[in-house]
Amino acid sequence: MPPFSYPQEEITEELAPLLLPAPDRRALLRRVHAASGVRTRHLALPLPRYRELGSFSAANDAFIAVGTDLAEAAVRSALDAAELAPEDVDFLLFTSVTGISAPSIDALLVSRLGLRPDVKRIPVFGLGCVAGAAGIARVADYLTGHPDDVAVLVSVELCSLTLQRDDPSGANLVASGLFGDGAAAVVVLGDARAARTPAGPGVATGPDVVATRSRIYPGTVDDLGWAVGSSGFRIVLSPGLPGIIREHLGEDVAGFLAEHDLKAGDVGTWVVHAGGPKVLDAVAAALDLPDDALRRSWRSLERVGNLSSASVLHVLADTLAQRSAAGSPPAGDEAVLLAVGPGISVELVLLRWPAQDVAGARAEVAA
Repeated sequence: MPPFSYPQEEITEELAPLLLPAPDRRALLRRVHAASGVRTRHLALPLPRYRELGSFSAANDAFIAVGTDLAEAAVRSALDAAELAPEDVDFLLFTSVTGISAPSIDALLVSRLGLRPDVKRIPVFGLGCVAGAAGIARVADYLTGHPDDVAVLVSVELCSLTLQRDDPSGANLVASGLFGDGAAAVVVLGDARAARTPAGPGVATGPDVVATRSRIYPGTVDDLGWAVGSSGFRIVLSPGLPGIIREHLGEDVAGFLAEHDLKAGDVGTWVVHAGGPKVLDAVAAALDLPDDALRRSWRSLERVGNLSSASVLHVLADTLAQRSAAGSPPAGDEAVLLAVGPGISVELVLLRWPAQDVAGARAEVAA
């Protein structure tokens, strides 16, 4: 996380004159921010600096500088947790939807981290909040064909740098109170590499990626995303998003699980990106989940806000940490990791913790 953390109320009061020059409308902003479920957020820059970000160019320069620092810290932490070195990495997938650069941040990491010059890289832009789950899925796809390899997924989202001044739209007011800044990295081992890399005493064994599924709902391209213009990234956020989730997600998850002789009630752990109160309520309703099933997602939303693609990875990190603290889960304990993004798109990942004496892919997450 960036080092600059603020209570939601302080952020609201600082942003109010930037978003709504007319003081009589600021009460609306306060109500919207108070209803976001967010209590604190980390920001890429000190809060007063946002008064100076008057152009997309300045904001994007900050994205490259701060984002590269956070990406480096996240990957180093994840590799340390997995007891691996930068030169062990064979494949690097980078994702963000809050800034752009060429060379991309993954390329900038090669020399800063000491990655091999022949490391394979794929930078991904445009998947938005779904990219944390999609990134794990695509890394798993790569490792199916390269079982001897070590792969790293790194997500950097600096949502505060997309702030749109003098935009009184409901979508912009909601986004200004919901999204936070942060990064995450995931280390995943192919099956053959994991089989010959036994976990040391300080290394937790993560779940196997059992299966993945992608879905995009026709006719929803205008419900979530960016409108890119001279001022940068302007949020597109339809109030119909929760309804789309309620209508479609239950059937998709049921079909996905049925392929593995499972039902939603058989899943012990749900790792869901903290998309906001209405999104989390819609997910719980669509899947008929018990009240505490998404408690880690709600807690993540409260502590750091919606981190876009990094959000589901932070929820995964919390899940792994809690399981580690509680002791090893029973073999065969399933989890579903899911996120929703522009499109409207959904990515589902079925995870399973293997028996301690069975080799499998390891995932180590550092946020």
